[in-house]
Amino acid sequence: MAVASESVEPAATTPLAMGHQYVAFALMVALLAALPFFVYPVFLMKALCFALFACAFNLLIGYVGLLSFGHAAYLGSAGYLAAHAAKVWGFPPELAILTGTATAAVLGLVIGALAIRRQGIYFAMITLALAQMIYFFSLQAPFTHGEDGIQAVPRGTLLGLLDLRPTTTMYFVVLAIFLGGFLLIYRTIHSPFGQVLKAIRENEPRAVSLGYRADQYKLIAFVLSATLSGLAGATKALVFQLASLTDVHWTMSGEVVLMTLLGGLGTVFGPVVGAFIVIALENYLAQLGAWVTVVQGLIFVVCVLTFRRGVIGELGHLLKKPL
Repeated sequence: MAVASESVEPAATTPLAMGHQYVAFALMVALLAALPFFVYPVFLMKALCFALFACAFNLLIGYVGLLSFGHAAYLGSAGYLAAHAAKVWGFPPELAILTGTATAAVLGLVIGALAIRRQGIYFAMITLALAQMIYFFSLQAPFTHGEDGIQAVPRGTLLGLLDLRPTTTMYFVVLAIFLGGFLLIYRTIHSPFGQVLKAIRENEPRAVSLGYRADQYKLIAFVLSATLSGLAGATKALVFQLASLTDVHWTMSGEVVLMTLLGGLGTVFGPVVGAFIVIALENYLAQLGAWVTVVQGLIFVVCVLTFRRGVIGELGHLLKKPL
């Protein structure tokens, strides 16, 4: 589905605008490095995993204009394979994460090759249907253990040097993974490849008339988005030492849409802020039980009606500085 971003993209490529983003990135790194000494690190690790997931989703919807309703398939499948590789196959954490990420990449290539041939609501429905197939496979496959999931996943020792059992050590590894994925996305959207993606989003027939093979560019972006979503899912499985059906359920696909829209569609830092807001709400409103979903729905409605650019989008609009 073609979704036009309301952020001021042309200015984002100017040296001045990029300078503002460098400052914002430095502040984000400093804040995230200090937070575990004041905030529960497990909560922060969960938020960072979902922030990477939202950034990967934003790459597809915000810069290509493709709305996927099946991104939970990559998050959840990577989590299952990473957990299985670590617990059953005895892989070290780095290989377990790579196994999960590679699984998401292959899955993204297969689903993307099928879905990319359609546009609009048809693309969204195909991704949702295929993701539901992954969900039912995860429910029935013996190695996933059904509704019990894969539990007691060992964190292991990273590169044979870092014992990941201490929470603080695990946090900084997760932070490094998040920053690596974030920088990869940032470099992608500010590269010539990223400019072509924006051109396809704004006017695909014109991009095709200029000689660009739009389907190939969209497929590459789709696979990259799925791969980074898988990286988030594999990391999350090791953090919580658990892989469950929750991460592959269709509601997770809806949740990442909420994170992206709440933070700011088509902005660099918006998905990070949106993920932290949604995870914080889920954490502090947990006592409401099923009403948490209702609260999330109300927040989504308010976001759409009052600040359609999202938190970061509105902030950048007020400051006249794209973020």
